[in-house]
Amino acid sequence: MKKTKKRELDRLDLNILRILQKDARISYVDLAEKVGLSSTPCIERVKRLEKDGFIEGYYTRLNPEALGFGMLVFVEISLSYQSPDAFQKFNEAVVKLPYILDCHLVSGDSDYLIKARIDGMSEYRALLGDMLLTLPGVKHSKSYIVMEEVKETQVLPL
Repeated sequence: MKKTKKRELDRLDLNILRILQKDARISYVDLAEKVGLSSTPCIERVKRLEKDGFIEGYYTRLNPEALGFGMLVFVEISLSYQSPDAFQKFNEAVVKLPYILDCHLVSGDSDYLIKARIDGMSEYRALLGDMLLTLPGVKHSKSYIVMEEVKETQVLPL
C-alpha cells in the first residue's frame, strides 16, 4: 500500500474524492462541474491526488453471486508461533490464494482475519482443507459463514 504524503486536503480535494468514490467513471467535465472548477484545474487536482497516494486506483464492482462466488466466509487463523519469519512465510503464501479477498494481521485471540468468496460448501471445504490449513505455521482456524450481507462498502466517510 502506498503511503500518502502528509498534506492537507482542502474542501475541493475532499469533494473530488467523495464523488470519485461513488462514481469512478465520471468524466472530468462532469466532475469539474460538480466541484465548481473548470476541467484543467480539476484534472490537475485528480492527478495530484493520484501522485500523492490519496487515490490508489479505479475499480469495477462485480456481482459475486452472479459470477458464482455467492458464499462469503471470514476465517480466523492462529499460527503455531509468532515471529517475523513466521508472519512473512504466511503472508507470502496467502497472497497467492485466489479466493482470498482480504487478509489482515490482527490483535486478539487470532493472528489473522481472512475474507474469502467461494461458490458453496464444497469450495469451503477445499478452502479450509486444501488451502488455509496447509499454509505455513497454521495451528488452527475458526470460520464464520455469512448468512446475510447487511453492509459492504469501500467508501470512506470523508
